[in-house]
Amino acid sequence: MKPNTSMRQPKRSNFARRPSRNVNRPRRPQGPQKIILFNKPYNVLTQFTGEPGDQTLADFIPVRDVYPAGRLDKDSEGLLVLTNDGILQARLTQPSSKQPKTYWVQVEGEPSEDALNELRHGVTLKDGPTLPAQIERMTEPGIWPRNPPIRERKNIPTTWLAITLKEGRNRQVRRMTAHIGHPTLRLIRYRMADWTVDDLAPGEWREVSL
Repeated sequence: MKPNTSMRQPKRSNFARRPSRNVNRPRRPQGPQKIILFNKPYNVLTQFTGEPGDQTLADFIPVRDVYPAGRLDKDSEGLLVLTNDGILQARLTQPSSKQPKTYWVQVEGEPSEDALNELRHGVTLKDGPTLPAQIERMTEPGIWPRNPPIRERKNIPTTWLAITLKEGRNRQVRRMTAHIGHPTLRLIRYRMADWTVDDLAPGEWREVSL
């Protein structure tokens, strides 16, 4: 005897459950494009909210509806780009775009050329090998003093390096210099894409256009 199929429920289509392909896709702003360059001071969070006692972007930037393109650690300083343009934000931060970022880095000790060549060719960190980087020694830049000052050890020299990366992992520069035995004492992002921190004192910002 054939089973009665008249009472069977039709199979549900999964079509309605599929997320839209436009979800989380970067978008242009509905209004005018805004691009803010900010010289982030030491000990400031790269977000607009925080815990009581935290210094955040809201303490410095009154512009609404802009968001950081990437992060800069609380204990790092220098250039932070904020925008309301999702496509620009993605272009500056997505690994596939390989936008260059240059950091001025003060490290403990005097790295040898062999050690710097390791960084130039790429080193293997806990989250995998790094891409090749541009590493140059530099004279101490004429920049603002850090508050509080770095902790220097007596009789141990320090070295300034200009490090240019085309990727942006969590605390990558600090982990790279630690890998070769020269901890980072001070880290300043000088350049991101075509923008620099020139002419901006700590805590200052200005609006720019493409």
